[in-house]
Amino acid sequence: MTVLEAADVHKRFGGVVALAGANLELAAGEVHVLIGANGCGKSTLCKIITGSVFADRGTIRLDGRAMRFRTPSEAARAGVGVFYQELSLIPQLTVAENLFLRRPPRSRAGLVDRRRLRREASRALERFAGAIGDIGPDHLVADLSADQRQVVEILKVLVDEPRVILFDEPTAALDNRQVEVFFDLVDALRREGRSIIFISHRMDEVFRIGDRVTVFRNGESVATMHIADTDKDEVVEKMLGTRIEAVERRRDAPKAADVAMRAEAIGGTHFDDVSFDLRRGEILGLGGLHGQGQSSLLRALFGADNAFSGSVAVGGEVYRPRGPRDAIRAGVAYVSGDRGRDGVFPVRPVFENFVAALLTRRRRARLDRRALSAEVGAVGDRLKLRAASLDALISELSGGNQQKVVIGRWLVNEPRILLLDDPTKGIDLNTKSDLYRILDELCMEGVSVVFYSSEERELLANADRIAVFNGGRVVDLLEGERVSELNLYRAAFAAEGH
Repeated sequence: MTVLEAADVHKRFGGVVALAGANLELAAGEVHVLIGANGCGKSTLCKIITGSVFADRGTIRLDGRAMRFRTPSEAARAGVGVFYQELSLIPQLTVAENLFLRRPPRSRAGLVDRRRLRREASRALERFAGAIGDIGPDHLVADLSADQRQVVEILKVLVDEPRVILFDEPTAALDNRQVEVFFDLVDALRREGRSIIFISHRMDEVFRIGDRVTVFRNGESVATMHIADTDKDEVVEKMLGTRIEAVERRRDAPKAADVAMRAEAIGGTHFDDVSFDLRRGEILGLGGLHGQGQSSLLRALFGADNAFSGSVAVGGEVYRPRGPRDAIRAGVAYVSGDRGRDGVFPVRPVFENFVAALLTRRRRARLDRRALSAEVGAVGDRLKLRAASLDALISELSGGNQQKVVIGRWLVNEPRILLLDDPTKGIDLNTKSDLYRILDELCMEGVSVVFYSSEERELLANADRIAVFNGGRVVDLLEGERVSELNLYRAAFAAEGH
Protein backbone atom coordinates (compact mmCIF):
# COMPACT_ATOMS: atom_id res chain seq x y z
CA MET A 1 0.00 0.00 0.00
CA THR A 2 1.35 3.44 -0.96
CA VAL A 3 1.59 5.77 2.03
CA LEU A 4 3.30 8.76 0.41
CA GLU A 5 3.51 9.81 -3.22
CA ALA A 6 5.27 12.67 -5.01
CA ALA A 7 4.14 13.12 -8.62
CA ASP A 8 5.79 15.30 -11.32
CA VAL A 9 7.35 17.74 -8.85
CA HIS A 10 9.11 20.80 -10.31
CA LYS A 11 11.11 23.50 -8.54
CA ARG A 12 13.31 26.39 -9.66
CA PHE A 13 15.48 28.68 -7.54
CA GLY A 14 15.92 31.68 -9.82
CA GLY A 15 17.66 30.37 -12.92
CA VAL A 16 18.65 27.07 -11.29
CA VAL A 17 16.43 24.05 -11.95
CA ALA A 18 16.38 21.96 -8.77
CA LEU A 19 13.62 19.54 -9.77
CA ALA A 20 12.35 18.87 -13.28
CA GLY A 21 9.72 16.16 -12.88
CA ALA A 22 10.55 14.13 -9.78
CA ASN A 23 8.42 11.12 -8.84
CA LEU A 24 8.47 8.90 -5.76
CA GLU A 25 6.22 6.29 -4.14
CA LEU A 26 6.77 5.16 -0.56
CA ALA A 27 5.08 1.97 0.62
CA ALA A 28 4.03 1.07 4.16
CA GLY A 29 6.90 -0.49 6.14
CA GLU A 30 9.42 0.31 3.40
CA VAL A 31 12.90 1.86 3.49
CA HIS A 32 13.16 3.70 0.18
CA VAL A 33 16.66 5.04 -0.58
CA LEU A 34 17.30 8.13 -2.73
CA ILE A 35 20.72 8.40 -4.33
CA GLY A 36 22.37 10.73 -6.80
CA ALA A 37 25.18 13.24 -7.22
CA ASN A 38 25.38 16.52 -5.31
CA GLY A 39 22.69 18.97 -6.38
CA CYS A 40 20.51 16.47 -8.20
CA GLY A 41 17.34 17.36 -6.23
CA LYS A 42 17.02 14.71 -3.51
CA SER A 43 17.06 17.09 -0.54
CA THR A 44 14.86 19.62 -2.35
CA LEU A 45 12.17 16.96 -2.83
CA CYS A 46 12.29 16.12 0.89
CA LYS A 47 11.96 19.79 1.81
CA ILE A 48 8.93 20.10 -0.46
CA ILE A 49 7.32 17.01 1.06
CA THR A 50 7.73 18.39 4.59
CA GLY A 51 6.79 22.01 3.92
CA SER A 52 10.20 23.72 4.11
CA VAL A 53 9.99 24.61 0.41
CA PHE A 54 6.99 25.00 -1.89
CA ALA A 55 6.92 23.26 -5.28
CA ASP A 56 6.31 25.24 -8.46
CA ARG A 57 4.30 22.34 -9.82
CA GLY A 58 3.42 18.80 -8.83
CA THR A 59 1.42 16.86 -6.25
CA ILE A 60 2.22 15.36 -2.84
CA ARG A 61 -0.24 12.75 -1.56
CA LEU A 62 -0.39 11.26 1.94
CA ASP A 63 -2.64 8.21 2.23
CA GLY A 64 -4.06 9.08 -1.18
CA ARG A 65 -5.01 12.65 -0.25
CA ALA A 66 -3.31 15.65 -1.84
CA MET A 67 -1.40 17.59 0.82
CA ARG A 68 0.58 20.83 0.90
CA PHE A 69 2.23 21.32 4.26
CA ARG A 70 3.07 24.95 5.02
CA THR A 71 5.71 24.16 7.65
CA PRO A 72 7.63 21.13 8.97
CA SER A 73 5.60 21.47 12.19
CA GLU A 74 2.41 21.00 10.21
CA ALA A 75 3.92 17.93 8.56
CA ALA A 76 4.92 16.59 11.98
CA ARG A 77 1.34 16.91 13.23
CA ALA A 78 0.29 14.77 10.25
CA GLY A 79 2.82 12.09 11.24
CA VAL A 80 5.66 13.04 8.87
CA GLY A 81 9.06 13.58 10.56
CA VAL A 82 12.27 14.77 8.92
CA PHE A 83 15.98 14.79 9.71
CA TYR A 84 17.91 17.37 7.69
CA GLN A 85 21.66 17.59 7.11
CA GLU A 86 21.62 21.07 8.71
CA LEU A 87 21.12 20.40 12.41
CA SER A 88 18.35 22.38 14.14
CA LEU A 89 19.47 21.95 17.75
CA ILE A 90 19.73 24.92 20.13
CA PRO A 91 23.21 24.80 21.72
CA GLN A 92 22.23 26.70 24.87
CA LEU A 93 19.54 24.15 25.80
CA THR A 94 19.98 20.70 27.34
CA VAL A 95 19.64 17.44 25.46
CA ALA A 96 16.23 16.84 27.05
CA GLU A 97 14.97 20.32 26.18
CA ASN A 98 16.07 19.89 22.56
CA LEU A 99 14.51 16.44 22.23
CA PHE A 100 11.10 17.66 23.33
CA LEU A 101 11.32 21.24 22.11
CA ARG A 102 8.21 20.91 19.98
CA ARG A 103 6.03 19.08 22.48
CA PRO A 104 7.44 19.06 26.03
CA PRO A 105 5.57 16.89 28.60
CA ARG A 106 3.38 19.06 30.82
CA SER A 107 1.89 18.79 34.27
CA ARG A 108 -1.81 19.16 35.04
CA ALA A 109 -1.19 22.85 35.66
CA GLY A 110 0.12 23.23 32.11
CA LEU A 111 3.75 23.73 33.12
CA VAL A 112 6.66 21.72 31.73
CA ASP A 113 7.01 18.55 33.81
CA ARG A 114 10.80 18.60 34.33
CA ARG A 115 10.95 15.17 35.99
CA ARG A 116 9.00 13.50 33.22
CA LEU A 117 11.04 15.43 30.62
CA ARG A 118 14.29 14.01 32.00
CA ARG A 119 12.82 10.49 32.32
CA GLU A 120 11.58 10.40 28.71
CA ALA A 121 14.83 11.89 27.42
CA SER A 122 16.80 9.17 29.26
CA ARG A 123 14.58 6.53 27.67
CA ALA A 124 15.23 8.01 24.21
CA LEU A 125 19.01 8.10 24.74
CA GLU A 126 18.98 4.40 25.68
CA ARG A 127 18.40 3.63 21.99
CA PHE A 128 22.06 4.54 21.40
CA ALA A 129 23.37 3.22 24.71
CA GLY A 130 27.04 2.27 24.52
CA ALA A 131 27.61 4.22 21.29
CA ILE A 132 27.51 7.86 22.38
CA GLY A 133 29.46 7.96 25.63
CA ASP A 134 27.94 9.04 28.92
CA ILE A 135 25.81 11.97 27.75
CA GLY A 136 22.61 12.43 29.73
CA PRO A 137 19.45 14.51 29.51
CA ASP A 138 20.99 17.44 31.41
CA HIS A 139 24.05 17.88 29.18
CA LEU A 140 24.14 21.10 27.16
CA VAL A 141 24.10 20.49 23.41
CA ALA A 142 26.92 23.06 23.08
CA ASP A 143 29.19 20.65 24.98
CA LEU A 144 28.51 17.66 22.72
CA SER A 145 30.74 16.36 19.92
CA ALA A 146 29.55 16.41 16.31
CA ASP A 147 28.50 12.74 16.34
CA GLN A 148 26.63 13.14 19.63
CA ARG A 149 24.73 16.14 18.24
CA GLN A 150 23.82 14.08 15.18
CA VAL A 151 22.40 11.33 17.40
CA VAL A 152 20.36 13.85 19.40
CA GLU A 153 18.97 15.25 16.14
CA ILE A 154 17.94 11.73 15.05
CA LEU A 155 16.28 11.05 18.39
CA LYS A 156 14.52 14.43 18.24
CA VAL A 157 12.69 13.17 15.15
CA LEU A 158 11.88 9.78 16.65
CA VAL A 159 10.41 10.96 19.97
CA ASP A 160 7.38 12.24 18.02
CA GLU A 161 6.86 8.66 16.78
CA PRO A 162 6.12 9.64 13.17
CA ARG A 163 4.82 6.99 10.80
CA VAL A 164 6.64 8.51 7.81
CA ILE A 165 10.28 9.53 8.37
CA LEU A 166 12.65 11.31 5.98
CA PHE A 167 16.35 10.91 6.80
CA ASP A 168 18.66 13.21 4.79
CA GLU A 169 22.17 11.74 5.22
CA PRO A 170 21.75 10.89 8.91
CA THR A 171 25.00 8.88 9.13
CA ALA A 172 27.32 11.62 7.80
CA ALA A 173 28.84 12.43 11.22
CA LEU A 174 28.46 9.01 12.88
CA ASP A 175 31.23 6.49 13.52
CA ASN A 176 30.93 2.84 12.48
CA ARG A 177 29.48 1.67 15.81
CA GLN A 178 26.86 4.43 15.79
CA VAL A 179 25.94 3.63 12.19
CA GLU A 180 25.27 0.00 13.09
CA VAL A 181 23.10 1.03 16.06
CA PHE A 182 21.22 3.42 13.80
CA PHE A 183 20.63 0.71 11.18
CA ASP A 184 19.33 -1.64 13.86
CA LEU A 185 16.96 1.13 14.86
CA VAL A 186 15.79 1.57 11.25
CA ASP A 187 15.20 -2.18 10.99
CA ALA A 188 13.04 -2.00 14.12
CA LEU A 189 11.06 0.94 12.74
CA ARG A 190 10.43 -0.96 9.52
CA ARG A 191 9.12 -3.98 11.47
CA GLU A 192 6.75 -1.62 13.28
CA GLY A 193 5.30 -0.66 9.89
CA ARG A 194 6.83 2.81 9.66
CA SER A 195 7.83 4.11 6.22
CA ILE A 196 11.24 5.67 5.67
CA ILE A 197 12.84 7.76 2.93
CA PHE A 198 16.62 7.52 3.32
CA ILE A 199 19.06 9.77 1.45
CA SER A 200 22.61 8.47 1.30
CA HIS A 201 25.79 8.98 -0.73
CA ARG A 202 27.25 5.67 0.42
CA MET A 203 26.55 2.72 -1.81
CA ASP A 204 27.11 0.18 0.97
CA GLU A 205 24.33 1.85 2.98
CA VAL A 206 21.95 1.62 0.03
CA PHE A 207 22.34 -2.14 -0.12
CA ARG A 208 22.50 -2.62 3.64
CA ILE A 209 19.27 -0.87 4.60
CA GLY A 210 17.08 -0.29 1.52
CA ASP A 211 14.11 -2.15 0.07
CA ARG A 212 13.97 -0.01 -3.06
CA VAL A 213 16.24 2.69 -4.49
CA THR A 214 15.31 5.69 -6.65
CA VAL A 215 18.11 7.30 -8.64
CA PHE A 216 18.09 11.06 -9.21
CA ARG A 217 19.92 12.82 -12.02
CA ASN A 218 19.73 16.52 -12.92
CA GLY A 219 16.52 17.11 -10.98
CA GLU A 220 14.70 14.04 -12.26
CA SER A 221 13.99 10.64 -10.77
CA VAL A 222 15.34 8.48 -13.58
CA ALA A 223 14.88 4.94 -12.19
CA THR A 224 13.37 3.03 -9.28
CA MET A 225 14.63 -0.50 -8.58
CA HIS A 226 14.18 -3.20 -5.96
CA ILE A 227 17.47 -3.63 -4.10
CA ALA A 228 17.26 -7.41 -4.47
CA ASP A 229 17.06 -7.08 -8.26
CA THR A 230 19.99 -4.72 -8.90
CA ASP A 231 23.67 -4.20 -8.09
CA LYS A 232 26.06 -1.33 -7.50
CA ASP A 233 27.22 -1.06 -11.10
CA GLU A 234 23.67 -0.70 -12.40
CA VAL A 235 22.91 2.02 -9.85
CA VAL A 236 26.05 3.92 -10.87
CA GLU A 237 25.16 3.58 -14.57
CA LYS A 238 21.69 5.00 -13.88
CA MET A 239 23.25 7.93 -12.04
CA LEU A 240 25.52 8.68 -14.99
CA GLY A 241 22.94 8.02 -17.71
CA THR A 242 22.95 5.27 -20.30
CA ARG A 243 25.42 7.21 -22.44
CA ILE A 244 28.75 7.94 -20.79
CA GLU A 245 30.38 10.71 -22.77
CA ALA A 246 34.13 11.06 -22.81
CA VAL A 247 35.40 14.30 -21.34
CA GLU A 248 37.87 16.16 -23.52
CA ARG A 249 41.22 16.43 -21.78
CA ARG A 250 42.67 19.94 -21.71
CA ARG A 251 46.30 19.00 -21.25
CA ASP A 252 48.84 16.20 -21.30
CA ALA A 253 50.25 14.79 -18.08
CA PRO A 254 53.58 16.40 -17.06
CA LYS A 255 56.77 14.63 -18.04
CA ALA A 256 58.71 15.67 -14.90
CA ALA A 257 58.90 13.10 -12.11
CA ASP A 258 60.19 15.55 -9.46
CA VAL A 259 58.08 15.47 -6.30
CA ALA A 260 56.98 18.94 -5.17
CA MET A 261 55.02 17.74 -2.12
CA ARG A 262 54.91 14.34 -0.46
CA ALA A 263 52.27 13.46 2.16
CA GLU A 264 52.52 10.26 4.16
CA ALA A 265 49.60 8.94 6.24
CA ILE A 266 48.40 12.40 7.24
CA GLY A 267 45.22 12.87 9.23
CA GLY A 268 43.21 15.76 10.63
CA THR A 269 39.65 16.98 11.05
CA HIS A 270 37.45 14.99 8.63
CA PHE A 271 40.32 13.13 6.91
CA ASP A 272 42.66 10.30 7.86
CA ASP A 273 45.56 8.22 6.51
CA VAL A 274 45.96 10.29 3.32
CA SER A 275 49.13 9.77 1.29
CA PHE A 276 50.12 11.21 -2.08
CA ASP A 277 53.00 12.48 -4.19
CA LEU A 278 52.42 15.78 -6.01
CA ARG A 279 54.70 16.08 -9.02
CA ARG A 280 56.22 19.30 -10.31
CA GLY A 281 53.97 20.88 -12.94
CA GLU A 282 51.08 18.53 -12.14
CA ILE A 283 47.41 19.13 -11.32
CA LEU A 284 46.37 16.54 -8.73
CA GLY A 285 42.60 16.47 -8.49
CA LEU A 286 40.68 15.65 -5.33
CA GLY A 287 37.48 13.86 -6.30
CA GLY A 288 34.55 12.30 -4.50
CA LEU A 289 31.33 13.64 -3.10
CA HIS A 290 31.25 16.97 -1.32
CA GLY A 291 32.23 16.90 2.34
CA GLN A 292 34.44 13.80 2.28
CA GLY A 293 37.50 15.57 3.67
CA GLN A 294 38.89 17.28 0.57
CA SER A 295 38.43 20.87 1.79
CA SER A 296 39.66 19.98 5.28
CA LEU A 297 42.84 18.50 3.78
CA LEU A 298 43.56 21.65 1.77
CA ARG A 299 42.98 23.94 4.75
CA ALA A 300 45.25 21.78 6.92
CA LEU A 301 48.01 21.85 4.30
CA PHE A 302 47.75 25.65 4.30
CA GLY A 303 47.92 25.78 8.09
CA ALA A 304 44.41 27.24 8.35
CA ASP A 305 43.03 24.29 10.36
CA ASN A 306 44.37 22.29 13.27
CA ALA A 307 47.76 20.66 12.87
CA PHE A 308 47.75 17.32 11.07
CA SER A 309 49.31 14.00 12.03
CA GLY A 310 51.65 12.12 9.73
CA SER A 311 54.35 13.83 7.67
CA VAL A 312 54.55 16.24 4.74
CA ALA A 313 57.59 17.35 2.80
CA VAL A 314 57.80 20.29 0.35
CA GLY A 315 60.78 20.30 -1.96
CA GLY A 316 62.31 17.51 0.11
CA GLU A 317 62.16 19.50 3.36
CA VAL A 318 59.89 18.83 6.35
CA TYR A 319 56.73 20.93 6.10
CA ARG A 320 54.52 21.48 9.15
CA PRO A 321 52.91 24.94 9.03
CA ARG A 322 51.76 26.42 12.33
CA GLY A 323 49.52 28.80 10.36
CA PRO A 324 49.03 30.32 6.89
CA ARG A 325 52.06 32.58 7.41
CA ASP A 326 54.37 29.54 7.50
CA ALA A 327 52.70 28.12 4.40
CA ILE A 328 53.06 31.36 2.44
CA ARG A 329 56.74 31.60 3.31
CA ALA A 330 57.21 28.01 2.13
CA GLY A 331 55.72 28.94 -1.24
CA VAL A 332 52.32 27.30 -0.62
CA ALA A 333 49.22 29.24 -1.69
CA TYR A 334 45.50 28.63 -1.07
CA VAL A 335 42.39 29.77 -2.96
CA SER A 336 38.96 29.16 -1.44
CA GLY A 337 35.67 28.98 -3.31
CA ASP A 338 34.17 30.95 -0.42
CA ARG A 339 35.85 34.24 -1.33
CA GLY A 340 33.52 36.20 0.98
CA ARG A 341 34.80 34.34 4.05
CA ASP A 342 38.33 33.31 3.09
CA GLY A 343 39.36 35.40 0.09
CA VAL A 344 38.77 39.13 -0.16
CA PHE A 345 39.07 42.15 2.10
CA PRO A 346 35.82 43.77 0.96
CA VAL A 347 36.44 47.30 2.23
CA ARG A 348 39.97 47.54 0.78
CA PRO A 349 41.10 48.45 -2.76
CA VAL A 350 41.97 45.94 -5.47
CA PHE A 351 45.69 46.75 -5.13
CA GLU A 352 45.78 45.94 -1.41
CA ASN A 353 43.95 42.68 -2.01
CA PHE A 354 46.55 41.79 -4.66
CA VAL A 355 49.58 42.36 -2.41
CA ALA A 356 48.23 41.05 0.93
CA ALA A 357 50.18 37.78 0.79
CA LEU A 358 53.32 39.51 -0.48
CA LEU A 359 53.66 41.39 2.81
CA THR A 360 53.88 38.09 4.62
CA ARG A 361 56.28 36.37 2.25
CA ARG A 362 58.70 39.30 2.05
CA ARG A 363 58.41 39.87 5.83
CA ARG A 364 57.63 43.57 5.45
CA ALA A 365 55.02 45.81 7.03
CA ARG A 366 54.83 48.00 3.91
CA LEU A 367 55.70 47.76 0.23
CA ASP A 368 56.62 50.31 -2.43
CA ARG A 369 53.34 50.99 -4.24
CA ARG A 370 55.06 52.53 -7.25
CA ALA A 371 57.44 49.60 -7.71
CA LEU A 372 54.65 47.05 -7.45
CA SER A 373 51.98 48.76 -9.56
CA ALA A 374 53.47 47.61 -12.86
CA GLU A 375 53.79 44.03 -11.57
CA VAL A 376 50.23 43.97 -10.23
CA GLY A 377 48.92 45.54 -13.43
CA ALA A 378 50.63 42.88 -15.52
CA VAL A 379 49.03 40.11 -13.44
CA GLY A 380 45.65 41.82 -13.83
CA ASP A 381 46.12 41.90 -17.61
CA ARG A 382 47.11 38.25 -17.60
CA LEU A 383 43.91 37.40 -15.75
CA LYS A 384 41.81 39.69 -18.01
CA LEU A 385 40.67 41.51 -14.88
CA ARG A 386 37.87 44.02 -15.39
CA ALA A 387 38.17 46.80 -12.79
CA ALA A 388 37.91 50.58 -13.05
CA SER A 389 41.35 50.87 -11.44
CA LEU A 390 43.58 49.28 -8.84
CA ASP A 391 42.21 51.83 -6.37
CA ALA A 392 38.62 50.63 -6.76
CA LEU A 393 37.13 48.75 -3.82
CA ILE A 394 37.12 45.04 -4.50
CA SER A 395 33.48 44.91 -3.37
CA GLU A 396 32.62 46.93 -6.50
CA LEU A 397 33.80 44.08 -8.75
CA SER A 398 31.72 41.16 -9.97
CA GLY A 399 32.11 37.83 -8.18
CA GLY A 400 34.20 36.43 -11.01
CA ASN A 401 36.56 39.41 -11.02
CA GLN A 402 36.90 39.23 -7.24
CA GLN A 403 38.00 35.62 -7.63
CA LYS A 404 40.53 36.70 -10.25
CA VAL A 405 42.04 39.10 -7.72
CA VAL A 406 42.27 36.30 -5.14
CA ILE A 407 44.06 34.11 -7.68
CA GLY A 408 46.21 37.06 -8.81
CA ARG A 409 47.34 37.59 -5.21
CA TRP A 410 49.23 34.32 -5.46
CA LEU A 411 50.57 34.95 -8.98
CA VAL A 412 52.27 38.08 -7.61
CA ASN A 413 53.63 35.90 -4.82
CA GLU A 414 55.07 33.29 -7.21
CA PRO A 415 54.04 30.12 -5.33
CA ARG A 416 55.56 26.67 -5.77
CA ILE A 417 52.34 24.87 -4.79
CA LEU A 418 48.79 26.10 -5.32
CA LEU A 419 45.93 24.62 -3.26
CA LEU A 420 42.54 25.22 -4.93
CA ASP A 421 39.37 24.56 -2.92
CA ASP A 422 36.47 24.61 -5.41
CA PRO A 423 37.75 27.93 -6.85
CA THR A 424 35.23 28.21 -9.72
CA LYS A 425 32.13 27.90 -7.53
CA GLY A 426 29.67 30.65 -8.43
CA ILE A 427 31.67 32.21 -11.28
CA ASP A 428 30.76 32.52 -14.95
CA LEU A 429 31.98 30.38 -17.84
CA ASN A 430 34.35 33.01 -19.24
CA THR A 431 36.07 33.41 -15.87
CA LYS A 432 36.33 29.63 -15.57
CA SER A 433 37.96 29.49 -18.99
CA ASP A 434 40.46 32.17 -17.95
CA LEU A 435 41.28 30.21 -14.78
CA TYR A 436 41.87 26.97 -16.72
CA ARG A 437 44.22 28.83 -19.07
CA ILE A 438 46.17 30.29 -16.15
CA LEU A 439 46.46 26.85 -14.52
CA ASP A 440 47.92 25.43 -17.73
CA GLU A 441 50.44 28.27 -17.90
CA LEU A 442 51.42 27.87 -14.25
CA CYS A 443 52.00 24.15 -14.69
CA MET A 444 54.20 24.84 -17.71
CA GLU A 445 56.22 27.14 -15.41
CA GLY A 446 56.66 24.30 -12.88
CA VAL A 447 53.97 25.22 -10.35
CA SER A 448 52.17 22.22 -8.83
CA VAL A 449 48.42 22.30 -8.12
CA VAL A 450 46.12 20.37 -5.79
CA PHE A 451 42.64 20.99 -7.12
CA TYR A 452 39.30 20.11 -5.48
CA SER A 453 36.16 20.75 -7.49
CA SER A 454 32.54 19.84 -6.79
CA GLU A 455 32.08 19.57 -10.58
CA GLU A 456 33.21 16.13 -11.72
CA ARG A 457 33.66 17.12 -15.36
CA GLU A 458 35.89 20.05 -14.36
CA LEU A 459 38.20 17.64 -12.56
CA LEU A 460 38.18 15.15 -15.42
CA ALA A 461 39.06 17.85 -17.95
CA ASN A 462 41.86 19.51 -15.98
CA ALA A 463 43.47 17.08 -13.51
CA ASP A 464 46.37 14.83 -14.49
CA ARG A 465 45.48 12.36 -11.72
CA ILE A 466 42.50 12.22 -9.36
CA ALA A 467 42.60 11.02 -5.76
CA VAL A 468 39.03 9.98 -4.97
CA PHE A 469 37.86 10.58 -1.39
CA ASN A 470 35.21 8.61 0.47
CA GLY A 471 34.67 8.88 4.22
CA GLY A 472 37.76 11.04 4.71
CA ARG A 473 40.15 8.61 3.00
CA VAL A 474 41.57 8.19 -0.49
CA VAL A 475 39.86 5.09 -1.84
CA ASP A 476 41.23 5.18 -5.39
CA LEU A 477 43.85 7.03 -7.44
CA LEU A 478 42.80 7.49 -11.06
CA GLU A 479 45.51 8.06 -13.64
CA GLY A 480 46.08 7.43 -17.32
CA GLU A 481 43.18 5.70 -19.03
CA ARG A 482 41.42 5.16 -15.69
CA VAL A 483 40.61 8.88 -15.44
CA SER A 484 36.95 8.58 -16.44
CA GLU A 485 33.52 9.59 -15.22
CA LEU A 486 32.52 5.98 -14.62
CA ASN A 487 35.56 5.19 -12.45
CA LEU A 488 35.17 8.46 -10.55
CA TYR A 489 31.55 7.64 -9.66
CA ARG A 490 32.32 4.03 -8.80
CA ALA A 491 34.97 5.08 -6.30
CA ALA A 492 32.96 7.99 -4.87
CA PHE A 493 29.92 5.82 -4.14
CA ALA A 494 31.82 2.69 -3.12
CA ALA A 495 31.71 1.24 0.36
CA GLU A 496 33.49 3.61 2.73
CA GLY A 497 37.11 2.83 3.28
CA HIS A 498 37.39 0.31 0.42
